[in-house]
Amino acid sequence: MFRLPKMFAVVVACAWIGACQQARPTGVEVVAKEAERRVDVIIDGQPFTSYVWPDSVKKPVLYPLKTANGTNVTRGYPLDPRPGERVDHPHHVGLWFNYGDVNGLDFWNNSEAIKPADSGKYGSIRHVKITRVESGKTEGKLEVEMEWLGPDGVPLLREATQFVFRGGNGVRTIDRITNLTALDKRVVFSDNKEGVIGIRVARQLEQPSDKPEIFTDASGNATSVPTLDNTGVTGRYLSSEGKTGDEVWGTRGRWTALTGKIGSEDVSIAILDHPENPGYPTYWHARGYGLFAANPLGQKVFSNGKEILNFTLEPGQSTTFKHRVLILSSASTAEELESQYRRFTDE
Repeated sequence: MFRLPKMFAVVVACAWIGACQQARPTGVEVVAKEAERRVDVIIDGQPFTSYVWPDSVKKPVLYPLKTANGTNVTRGYPLDPRPGERVDHPHHVGLWFNYGDVNGLDFWNNSEAIKPADSGKYGSIRHVKITRVESGKTEGKLEVEMEWLGPDGVPLLREATQFVFRGGNGVRTIDRITNLTALDKRVVFSDNKEGVIGIRVARQLEQPSDKPEIFTDASGNATSVPTLDNTGVTGRYLSSEGKTGDEVWGTRGRWTALTGKIGSEDVSIAILDHPENPGYPTYWHARGYGLFAANPLGQKVFSNGKEILNFTLEPGQSTTFKHRVLILSSASTAEELESQYRRFTDE
């Protein structure tokens, strides 16, 4: 009996049924595009996030963040505004790390919206260089150096940060290991509610609200947050201590998650604190209008004055913060999140 050679038979069968397609890429690809001021992260052939440092943003950020299904979970404004989303707090961009009072300078609230006359009150973070780009089957790594600058351009801190990106079925994770070193002066992170690792989420992941609000930053600048249509707005916070909704703000916890739906997709975003971090367990600066942040250094406002921390680095002294961010295509339970937390701290 005549038989086709195996490879030829496969080609004929594919042509007959029209089913042959190029195999989908797998693994985590990290691609530096320095001329475009970005590093792209692609997981299993799908865009996940980018490390970007545009001139219009006063610190490098990861933007946007996507689920494994390609759904944006971060707000578009101010880089790519979308219909129906809030346009407050232009300094809330993607996923970032900074603080509201470093030697009296506000790094958190700085943006293009600051009046030139007030610029002397603010600091910025400058991308210096990429030190490592590594792709892999199970994870990708990006290592970068930054400088925390005063308004005179003189650096106060050197930042060396490693990002580790991983994927899986319905799962995306980011580890951000942030090392800060004081340069030739003492650096004081004076107790302040604005910090340190934050995400500004998509409109659908905000908590529904039926009233306008005004929020004031450490410099006394007020931002109005108007009432918007709550159609499709489904977010709800849950902390490791069992707090939910608005009760999470100003409480301590090992982790907090924000769960909701974007279209038909269940989505959970979680930030995991690490026992080795200063100020552990962190306080949560988690706002219903879409700011999701962990702040271990600002304790006075969250504790109603019962605690205070003015975290200090002497010249040449360093400290490290470790955080994991989970982006899940599911409505995660407390048990599942606790399991993820144990995995993070055991590694």
